[in-house]
Amino acid sequence: MTGPLPAPPAIAVIDASALHGRSLRFYDFAMAAFVVILICSNLIGAGKPAVMTLPVWGEVKFGAGILFFPLSYVLGDVLAEVYGFARARRCVWAGFAASIFAAGMSWVVVTLPPAADWAGQSALAEVFGQVPRIFLASIAAFWAGEIANAAVLSRMKVWTQGRMLWTRTIGSTVVGQGVDSLIFYPLAFLGVWETSLVVQVLLTNYALKVLWEVILTPVTYRIVAWFKRAEGIDVFDRGVGYDPFTTAV
Repeated sequence: MTGPLPAPPAIAVIDASALHGRSLRFYDFAMAAFVVILICSNLIGAGKPAVMTLPVWGEVKFGAGILFFPLSYVLGDVLAEVYGFARARRCVWAGFAASIFAAGMSWVVVTLPPAADWAGQSALAEVFGQVPRIFLASIAAFWAGEIANAAVLSRMKVWTQGRMLWTRTIGSTVVGQGVDSLIFYPLAFLGVWETSLVVQVLLTNYALKVLWEVILTPVTYRIVAWFKRAEGIDVFDRGVGYDPFTTAV
């Protein structure tokens, strides 16, 4: 059998090229949600190692941002699955630009001399005074990981003819989060934390991110189905380019 399986009624199976000039009802909202989750995850908790005691496993150290950052990967999966690689890539670049702006704004606000009667400067600097090394590691890891995630999901969708969504959401996360973790933790924390702690947090976070994806698979199925019904499309990336350095759709 060749070609994707027949789509449910009212959902048109189309190639990504057919999206040019087509009105998309919820793409902009999905992009906005993706960027908001990314910015919040990077600004709140990215550099904090947290600890939790789990049954059987025992004490686990992990980056606090792990609790929410994987939601951006779930949404990235939805974007690539529903709208195709090119539009997912555009969202990644939007998130990349927003991250740079947020970091720049944080630096300016923290650096400005505070009023003499304001006592919150040290607390503000502690929370928003991003270390340039951590910021650069974060955006590099995010960009590379999300691009890899979208590309793998896009190719797997064609290979599986649109079947077995779980294989590509989990498979793309295994690759994308692997790329993300291997870039971020060594660049951000080697020489700052003990090497053993860097390795432990890297491996723990990677495992937790993949586990999150597995746990959220039913949710991903529902969100993907809703978007496809709402847009009336199921996009396949046949014959598309995978140049990561463009925002063209």
